[in-house]
Amino acid sequence: MSTCICLGPKRAGKTHLLKALQDPESIDETTFSMPTIGTGIYRIHFPTKSPNGDKNKPPPKEAPANIPHGGKNLPKSIQIMEIGGSMAPLWRQYFEDVKKLIYVVDTSNLCQISAAGVLFYSILTEPRLQHNTKILLVLAKMDYSYRQMRNEALLMLQMQKLQKQIRQQVTIVEASAVTKVGLDPIYDWLQRP
Repeated sequence: MSTCICLGPKRAGKTHLLKALQDPESIDETTFSMPTIGTGIYRIHFPTKSPNGDKNKPPPKEAPANIPHGGKNLPKSIQIMEIGGSMAPLWRQYFEDVKKLIYVVDTSNLCQISAAGVLFYSILTEPRLQHNTKILLVLAKMDYSYRQMRNEALLMLQMQKLQKQIRQQVTIVEASAVTKVGLDPIYDWLQRP
């Protein structure tokens, strides 16, 4: 099984986000994707940093998986399995050996946020994910929502209450595949051991 999986309700923006992480130039305002039926595999290559701190484009696909980076042996890429939102009843079958889990919520769809919270809570209570799994909550489609939506989304997801009741530490990132906001913190989170 994959050590990193990406979950979220149908049409939350998982595919767009993963494609933007894979190739930031491949997503713009006109890009459209179909809901994922089943699973998809994405190889994400981390952008390299030049000595002056500027980020370059992701390395070519044939780059070695691990080379020294900043004095450490950090991975240069990661494979992520996206599991479609329509497969929510089957998600548990993919939880074996998961080290990192990305959960994507569409912040522009208030109707979806409560349902997304219920799904998220069911994931967090899964025993196989409670000890060594790092969780990233991505508040997606921030370019389509107004600024207050972040607070409303966190309120509707009951994150303050949830953080007190769960064992895992949840990292929260606001992101947009279109504007590229939030991609750098996601790269950093994915690259950390």
